This record gives sequence, C-alpha cells and structure tokens, in this order.
Amino acid sequence: MFRRKAYDLLKHWKDTKHGTTSMLIEGARRVGKSALAMEFATNEYRAHLLIDFSVAPPEVIDLFRNYRHDMDAFFRYLFAYYNFTPIPRDTLIIFDEVQLCPEARAFTKQLVADGRYDYLETGSLISIQRNVQHILLPSEEESITLHPFDFEEFLWARDTRPLADLIRDSFTTMTPLPEALHRQATRLFREYMLVGGMPQAIQAYIDENSFQAADEAKRLILTLYKNDIAKFGAGEESRISAVFQAIPSQLARHEKRFRITSLGKSARNRTYEAAFFWLADAGLINLCFNTTDPNVGLDLTANRNAFKCYFFDTGLLITQAFADSMFTPEQLYKDVLSGKIGINEGMLTENVVAQQFAGNGHKLYYFSRNDPDTNRNRIEIDFLLAHAYTNAAGRIRISPVEVKSGKHYTTTSLDKFKTRYGARIGTEYVLHPKQLERAGDRVSLPLYMSGLL
Repeated sequence: MFRRKAYDLLKHWKDTKHGTTSMLIEGARRVGKSALAMEFATNEYRAHLLIDFSVAPPEVIDLFRNYRHDMDAFFRYLFAYYNFTPIPRDTLIIFDEVQLCPEARAFTKQLVADGRYDYLETGSLISIQRNVQHILLPSEEESITLHPFDFEEFLWARDTRPLADLIRDSFTTMTPLPEALHRQATRLFREYMLVGGMPQAIQAYIDENSFQAADEAKRLILTLYKNDIAKFGAGEESRISAVFQAIPSQLARHEKRFRITSLGKSARNRTYEAAFFWLADAGLINLCFNTTDPNVGLDLTANRNAFKCYFFDTGLLITQAFADSMFTPEQLYKDVLSGKIGINEGMLTENVVAQQFAGNGHKLYYFSRNDPDTNRNRIEIDFLLAHAYTNAAGRIRISPVEVKSGKHYTTTSLDKFKTRYGARIGTEYVLHPKQLERAGDRVSLPLYMSGLL
C-alpha cells in the first residue's frame, strides 16, 4: 500500500477527537479514497466494518432509513447482517461512497452522539454535491480532500524515500543538492509529470516499468470521467464535455488563460459558468483566477471572468493531449522524457506546479496587468501565494511565483512586479529546471521542490 500524507491527518483526527466527530474523505473518482480508508482502519483499530453503498443491498439501506431512533436495534441488525463483532471504542465503521446513501451521512450526527464507535466516510465529489438537497448535513462531520499523489508521495511509491528526504532537507536549509542527485531528482520529476499522481497509473508504471501501461490505466480513468459527465451533468453535459476536452489546447496557448470564445463564436462566460464549476466541484480541474491587486486576501480582488483552467492531474493531461490515437506507444513517452520530441513543456510544467500547490491546500491566483495605452508595461506572474515573510517579523506577504520550463529565461515581469508592489511583496520564487539559488529575497528552486512551497 502506498503511503499518503493524508494518513497523518486521519491519525491526528483519531488521536484528538476521540470519536466526537466523523471524518469525510472527499475527492475525485479513482484518487485512492477507499484504499486510504481501509489502510487506516486496518492499522489503527482492532476492528472495522466496511459498508460500501455502491453495492449495499436494500435491506442495509432500509436500516439507515427506518431505525434512526432505535440505536440498539440498528446496531443489532446491522452487525447481524454483516456477521460482525465490534469492539466498543476501538472499532471504525466506514461508509464508502456515502454520497449514494444521503440518509447514512445525515445519520452520522446521531451515531457520533451515541459514542460507541468511530465513523469514516468516503465520497466522490462528482456526485456528493448533488445528493445533499434533502438532508441536514451533520455539524459533527469534518472533512479532508484527497488529491492525486504529489511528487514526494510519488518518490515514496518509487521506493526512493532517502532522495525525498534529501530534497526536503535541501529546501529547508536552502542548500543545493549535489549535482548527480539533482539530475536524478530532475529526471524523476519528469517521470512524475508523465505518469501523474493517480494510484492506478503509478501502480501500473511500477509493476510493469512501462509508461504505456500507465497510459492505459489513465485512459480508463478518463473514460470513467467522461461517462460521469454524461450521467451527472444535470443538463450541462455538452458544455462540461466541451470544456473538459478543450483544456489541453487552452493550456498550450502562450498566456494560458481560458478563452471562452474558443468553444464557439456565441459562447459567453455566463453560459459556461456552470460547466466550469461542475468540473471544479468534481475535483477534475484546478481554477486559477486573475487578480490585479496583489495583497493579502487575494480572493477579495479575484476576477471570476479571467482564469486559467488546469487539469487536476498532469499525467491525465498528457494522456488527454494524446487522445487522438487508440494508445500512446512506450517510445513516445520515452522520447518526451528525454526531450527528443517537442511537446509544450510550458503547459506541462505550469500544470504540474498548479497540481502541487493545490495539493498543498493553496487556492490558485495569478497576476496579469498591462498599461491601458501600451503593452510595454505588461506584467504576467504565473502564481501568487500568501506566505509568512521572515523580514517582516513573520507577517503574511505576497510571494510571486514564476514557472520556467527551460534553462534560459528572463525575469522581466518579476522585476517589474517587485518594483511596483515592493512593500507588499515577500520572498520571490522562480521554479526552474536548474539548481537551487538564492539572491536576497529571490529564491530560484528546482521544479522538483515546487510541492514544498
């Protein structure tokens, strides 16, 4: 079983809440929620019961509907059906795919108050939002979002934990890795971009040492998502599908801002707004909004009509980009890995950084502004993060982040940005394929450290 950072969050919940709340693991389909729940249950409790609502029979569903006011009878019948013997205060009951039984989710309020057992729920975002209209969501429910594997988790899965630890130590001490290890980390980060962070793709890649095997796993996941759009699109299926299919071509553009008009001459933001937010609610995209006032509280000045739209997993983005053929040959992936085939490196690099930031809990914002009379003063900053700034006694400042896919680049926008908004700016970051460097408030980090910001 692959190690996930979210496991530590679950452990903290168990150790601090002692059954006074339930925990919901939510996230996109196939991101590993059920596997995480089962590993946690097996390791941390003497007994556990899995109720999978995707296969639960009507008799079990009826218990959640008809016995909510008779807890003793509810448990007696439930445990008899599953032939399960619980251990009081050392049993975890898992409601898997809880969005398929809203009554069970609502019932956790009484179950938590009863206090005999702990409760962990898993739910796919693609339909969990739709199935709560007629229930009262329990205030006793906490939640965490499970994202695709970040690069550090990918290294753990590849059994290269010592390198992962060295990268983290290098970031903490601001000391570059030895050149040989830097090259190894850079190559593994490129592998990670191609394979992505979906558990099935990583497992296929490790088991068969094959990019093509990973690609086949990713194609199955993309087919599942397309079927979900058709099933759960709620009247917006065609628009959702159009947006989903257009993301690679939009990211391939120089400025990467999503142009609604590319979907049709009459397309407008208001007609496609529901499609974008459906995909965001499903966890399938990461939206990055423009702000022209870089200050603490970035969301207050975000322009909801100007945004970039990233795939939530870069490996899936690559497979989607190659979707014009039935399969992607192994050699094609290897040629991309070694740089023999020209592919839009900027698209992949910026998407994978957005993926690392989103996995770290950052909301995504970028900065784009130009003089209304001339483009000479145009400033484009890929990402803005709110970070504690050492030189301001740890107060929050805005950290601009520039992402560079090549080794030869300029930092003109970053220079202009610092000059214009100096008092608001903390540490500046450049993410590039080269070694770690620091010059005053500007830190240039290897791309493989992006997940540590």
